[in-house]
This record gives sequence, C-alpha cells and structure tokens, in this order.
Amino acid sequence: MQTEQTKTPCRIQIGTSGYSYAEWVNTGFYPPGTRSSEMLSIYARTFPITELNFTWYQMPKAAAIERMRQHAPPGFRFAAKLTRTLTHEVDPHQWRGQVAQYRDGMAPLAQARQLSAVLLQFPSSFCRTSKNRHYLAALLGELSGLPLAVEFRHASWIADRVFAELQRRRITLVTVDEPNLPGLFPRLDVVTNPDLFYVRLHGRNAKGWRSGNMQIQFDYDYSDGELRECTEKIIIPMTRSAGNGLIFFNNHVRAQAPKNARRLISILIEKGLL
Repeated sequence: MQTEQTKTPCRIQIGTSGYSYAEWVNTGFYPPGTRSSEMLSIYARTFPITELNFTWYQMPKAAAIERMRQHAPPGFRFAAKLTRTLTHEVDPHQWRGQVAQYRDGMAPLAQARQLSAVLLQFPSSFCRTSKNRHYLAALLGELSGLPLAVEFRHASWIADRVFAELQRRRITLVTVDEPNLPGLFPRLDVVTNPDLFYVRLHGRNAKGWRSGNMQIQFDYDYSDGELRECTEKIIIPMTRSAGNGLIFFNNHVRAQAPKNARRLISILIEKGLL
C-alpha cells in the first residue's frame, strides 16, 4: 500500500476550452495574421492539452479529427465534448446510433491514446428526474470504455447515490467554477474517479450568466487571489485522491482563458504541483 509519503504525485494538465478563436489574435497569445489552421500548433507551444468545443456543435468525423491530430505535436492530449444531440437535444429513437457515430469520429484520438476524456456537459434544465436518471445510466453504458467525465449544471444532482454510482463506474464528476446562483451545481472537491479529476473554470460573471450570450456569459478575468483560492480549496485537495487532473478555462472572451491558464500554471509550479 502506498503511504502519503510514497504516493505517486498527481499529474496535472492545464489548457483552455477551445483554441480556435479569432479574438485571440493580436492579444499577445496568437501573433498578428495567425490563420485558424495554424492555431493548434501555436497553442501547443504553451499548453499540453485542449478541450474540444466543436464536437458539441457537430458530430465528429474521423478524417477531420485525424487532420487536426496531425497539427499537434506527439504527446499532445485532447478532451472532447459529447455532441449536443446526446446531452441537450436528445432524440429518444436515434441517440444510440449517434453514440456509435461519435465513437467512430473520435477513434483516431482514442487509438492514438491522445483522448484524455469525453465530457458529458448537461444543461441546467437537466434535473435529477427519474427519466433523466435512466437516460444518463443508459448513455454511460453505451459510452463504456471511453474515459468519461460528467458535468452537471443543476443542483439536484448533488446526492450521495449519484456520486457513489459514478465512483462504481469510475467516471469523473466534473468540478465547476461558476457564479454562485440559485439552482446551479456548486463547486465541489468530490473525486469519484481515482484515475482522474476534471475542473472547468467558467468565470464568475453572475450578472451575465443567464444572458444567453456566450460573449457576455464567459466574459470574466480571474484575479490572482481567485486562482490561489481555487488552488488551495479545490485543486490541492483533489490531487490527494486522483492520479491525474485536467483543468480547463472556459472564459474565452478577449483571450482571458489562456492568460488565466498561464497564471495558474505559474502558481502550481510555485506550489510544487507541476
């Protein structure tokens, strides 16, 4: 048995949710004139991993995923959102076939062992009802074999039975940093998968959160104090329970995400965690 002194250190990787943003050009992150086709290779000079957003908007295709993979250096890793037709706009008669399409599309990353996680991001309208519980259980079963992480947005999912079932399946409960608003899933340091913890920092723009406009909702710049608070209260405790950790900044407006991610990297180096 490993003791606290001999336990292997948790391996943490930090990146941003998405990397292909025109507004990141001329901000100090992407040089002037950077084309979208060049962004991943430039991004990878700073970060070892990214969270793919486009797989939420459209079903991934293996050929496109492979081309993207070729733009990244060896060893670069990806997390990827599950497509919205499986989390937000579910057709009860077609979703199983769509799971098979998703698996096929992500195969290049899975086969190359560059897929760190598949993110099941559910909307705030996805409450803990009997219907939704049964759908989630069936969906997790269909996705079995992939590294899965579940992000709830509704507070009704705070339940020991939920956490115990995720733990039984070795599925990661995503820790979210977002505004402290009624009904939203709160920030927790619960680890349900000893292989992986997963943190998403959305920003704390309470005024703009329910605007429906992502350019307003995710317009937030974390202060140094807030990043240190997250480190002490969330990241450090979770490193004691998981072998690996993924941390993504989703406050992409005006290139705040890469700025905050780089600052968090500096803080974790200072703490001896990187």
